[in-house]
Amino acid sequence: MRISNFNLTEADHRFRTSATVVWEDSDRPEKEIFIETTAPNAGALSVNPHAFLVGCLIPAIHLGEKRIAISGSICPGLMEGLTSAMALMRVWSNGAMQPLVIEPQKVTEKPGIDNRGRAGMVYSGGIDSIATLRANMLRYPAEHPGAIKDCFFIHGFDIGGVVARGMKYHVFDRGLAAMERVTTAAGVEAIPVYTNIRHLCDDRDLWLNRFFGAVLAAVGHAFSKRVDLFCIAASYDLENLAPCGSHPLLDPLYSSFDLAIAHKDAHLKRIDKLRLVADWEPAFQNFRVCLANVEDRLNCGKCEKCVRTMTGLVAIEALHKTSAFAADDVTPEMFAPFRIDIRHREPFYLELLPALEKQGRMDLVSTIRSKLKGPATSAS
Repeated sequence: MRISNFNLTEADHRFRTSATVVWEDSDRPEKEIFIETTAPNAGALSVNPHAFLVGCLIPAIHLGEKRIAISGSICPGLMEGLTSAMALMRVWSNGAMQPLVIEPQKVTEKPGIDNRGRAGMVYSGGIDSIATLRANMLRYPAEHPGAIKDCFFIHGFDIGGVVARGMKYHVFDRGLAAMERVTTAAGVEAIPVYTNIRHLCDDRDLWLNRFFGAVLAAVGHAFSKRVDLFCIAASYDLENLAPCGSHPLLDPLYSSFDLAIAHKDAHLKRIDKLRLVADWEPAFQNFRVCLANVEDRLNCGKCEKCVRTMTGLVAIEALHKTSAFAADDVTPEMFAPFRIDIRHREPFYLELLPALEKQGRMDLVSTIRSKLKGPATSAS
C-alpha cells in the first residue's frame, strides 16, 4: 500500500484533509480517503500523515499488504506503537493477520506541535461515551488539562459507515442536535466529523473486532493541532475483556508524541455507566444507543441494543424517567427477535440479573437466563 497526495481542501462549507491510497498486493481500486469537518472547526483540522497511517493499517494487514509506504514524516513513537498493534492483531487472529513493514518518507526527529493542554473525546451519544464525559466532569476541574473540552461526533461509523445503507445525513444531523443539548449543558464544544476510512474494507467482523478503534484514533490525529489527549470510551469492563476494535491494550498504541490516545473507564461495568447517565438529566433525555437509524426517534426501542439498555434501566428503576424510549417497561416478548449470546454480549446481561432479582423482575431474569442457554430463532 502507498499513501500519498495529502491535501487540505474546502467544498460546500466543509474542510477536508485527504490522502490517496494505492493498493499493491490486493486487487482493490485506488481510493481517496478523508476526514472533514464544518467551517467553524476548520482551523483545528490538519494534514497529518499519522491520521492516514493509523486509519489504513488494519485493512492493509487484513488484506495481505506487505508494506505501507507513506509520504511525510512519522513519529517514531507511533511507529513503535503500531509494531505492537500489529503483533496484537497477529495473536488475536491466530496468525491470519501478519505484520507488514511501514516505510515512512521520514522519521520525525521531535514532536511537531507544542503541548496544547486540551483534551477531547469521541462522543457517539451512547451510554459508554456519555458516562466517560460525565465521569470526566466529576473528576477534573474545568481548568485542568485533563478536562474534556471537545466532543467529536463522527459520521462514517454506524451512520454512513456501510455504503449499501446510504449516508443518512439526516440521521446524523438529528443525532448531532441531541448531542449539542448535552455538550451545551457540559460546557464543551461539539465537533461534527465526516470520514470514509471505514469504506477501505467494509467487512463487519473486521470493523467490530479489529478496526473501529483505529479510525477513532485517526480522527484524533487529524485534530492534533487542537487536542493533545484524545479519549475513547471503553466498550467492555476489565473483567470481561475480549478482542475488540477498541481495547485497553490496543487504543494507546495509536499514540504519537503529539497526541496521546487514552482508553477510558474500563473499570466501570455497564450498569455503573447507566447510573451515571441516569443521574445527569440533560444526557438522560438525549442519549442514542440504537443502530437502526429509524426515521423519527433516536432509539427504535426494539433492537437488541435498545432492549438491553432498557432492561438495564429497569434494573436501576429509571426507564420510566427518560423520553429516550417510547416504552416505559420491558416485557419478555421484546427479546424474541434476536439473540443475546453473540459478539460477547453475555456479560452485559449477566451483570443485570442481581438488580433485576432485587426488583422482583423474575420474568426478565428467566428470559435472560433462557436466552443465554441456547440460540434463538433469529440473529440480530
